[in-house]
Amino acid sequence: MNYFPNKLFLTIVITFSLTACGDLSNEVENKLNELKNKTESLDSNINKEVDKVKKLDTLINKSSSQLDSISKIGSNLLEKINN
Repeated sequence: MNYFPNKLFLTIVITFSLTACGDLSNEVENKLNELKNKTESLDSNINKEVDKVKKLDTLINKSSSQLDSISKIGSNLLEKINN
């Protein structure tokens, strides 16, 4: 007779444990999905900022080339005036 209550108690404990693990698994999955979404958002923001830096770098290089050209023209004009 002692065997039946122990088996019943063990069955109840296992059932509650599995239910708790299932809930915990869902919570972990939800948190991982939130983390994935935040990571994707951060990655998108970083890519946008990198693109801005690339555009700025291109603009600086273009401006620098134009200034070099203007400087060379001015230098050539000064040489012609002095000669």
